[in-house]
Amino acid sequence: MIANVSRVPRSIVLCMLVATLASGCKSTGLGEGQSPKGDVHATFQWESLTPTSGTLRAALVTPNGAPETYAGKFFQITRETTLETVGPLWDPWYPAWGGWRYWGAEPEIAFLTHYTGHVVANLAGPANKRMRCEFQLVNASAGMKGGGKGECQLASGETIKAEFPPS
Repeated sequence: MIANVSRVPRSIVLCMLVATLASGCKSTGLGEGQSPKGDVHATFQWESLTPTSGTLRAALVTPNGAPETYAGKFFQITRETTLETVGPLWDPWYPAWGGWRYWGAEPEIAFLTHYTGHVVANLAGPANKRMRCEFQLVNASAGMKGGGKGECQLASGETIKAEFPPS
């Protein structure tokens, strides 16, 4: 078997090695969800850019059949997360968007304590619409790759239950 490997041109082996190393830096996955009434359906796509952050996209189909796309950054809250790291989550809703525990007027240590082991996100949609999300990770050490469950909330207050299988 080793004799066959030596016949593969070095350039192909090098290309395969570079592609493998480059793909190791990013993780991707999918999720899905729907509102409790079942009238809003969502498909999620995530990509990790660092071990504890990345981008999240949500494609929604609303009750009238109109598609809406939301996108933004997600953060995995760990013991090392600082308030400065998650500060951007508050920008679109300053001074506050109530209804979720510890999402006060400004980021606080209690937010980090409560959401450790979770992923949180703030997504922008059409016509300045917003969506915020929080997911409890199944395996926090694996990040989003380990899967998770949670919910997203539209500015209207409507929620979407979401699930991400391990990828």
